[in-house]
Amino acid sequence: MNNPSAPKKITWIIGLICGILGIIGHFAHIQILSENSFTLLLIGFVVLAIGTTVKGV
Repeated sequence: MNNPSAPKKITWIIGLICGILGIIGHFAHIQILSENSFTLLLIGFVVLAIGTTVKGV
């Protein structure tokens, strides 16, 4: 198993933005965000997980 590494800054920002939009969509009623809040949160988590496991992403 690979040792975890820090993701690139852009990968971290994309994951963070997706996660924040997913949380906002869960608590606030913004139609497009509310409909896709779980998907956005999942995408943010997956992007951060891939960024820490794959070197150079």
